[in-house]
Amino acid sequence: MYTPLRVIARFARRLRADRSGLAMIEFALSAPIVLGIGCYGTELANLALVNMRISQIALNLADNASRVGAYSGLTTQQLREVDINDILQAARYQGASIGLTKNGRITLSSLENVSQSYDKGAIVQRIHWQRCLGAKKGAGYDSQFKANVAVAAGSDASQANKGYDLPGGISDNGGAAISPPGGSGLMYVEINYLTKPLFGAWLVAPQRIHYTASFIVRDKRDYAQIYNPAATPQTPRSTCDLYSA
Repeated sequence: MYTPLRVIARFARRLRADRSGLAMIEFALSAPIVLGIGCYGTELANLALVNMRISQIALNLADNASRVGAYSGLTTQQLREVDINDILQAARYQGASIGLTKNGRITLSSLENVSQSYDKGAIVQRIHWQRCLGAKKGAGYDSQFKANVAVAAGSDASQANKGYDLPGGISDNGGAAISPPGGSGLMYVEINYLTKPLFGAWLVAPQRIHYTASFIVRDKRDYAQIYNPAATPQTPRSTCDLYSA
């Protein structure tokens, strides 16, 4: 005679011996852990790639800025606004896949160790001018020298637009200082970028990536000013009061 208790007991024994859903249960229990580890590893790999890409863009920009210009004679090279815009656009295209100029800020500075006409023969080291690209603004994104270098610095050869004297050389927020040789200059690049995690901020929070790079100017450059001849044609200046991607 079957009783409800015996029926339940027989069902319990059959259920205990049943292994048909074991793999599915194990997968359900382990999937969140495996998925979380996999997503975290992917985020770290992406962060490493973004760091490498921004480092390379900074190096390429400094290298390009040290080479560009048009020769005004047989030996002297003039740097023009159109040349600066071209190399900044190259950096923008290189960083398009990560939204570099939308989520970051690029600053190009010319540290010069030369004698200008108003220096009366003395060699003075200064940041003569800065040019920028990128939509991010404020502390951590603008150049550390933004408040010291006037927007019009370097736009003409006047003492009023001489830039910012920096006799000790340029350093990255108090780090080791660098200087160009006497009678020469170097192109100094600062890039600040806010990362965008692949899976949102629940695994890896957005981080500010900061890189600098510098190259000594290759050719005999005319350091009097950045030229902007109308026959180029004349081009807008990428001054650091502008914020655009």
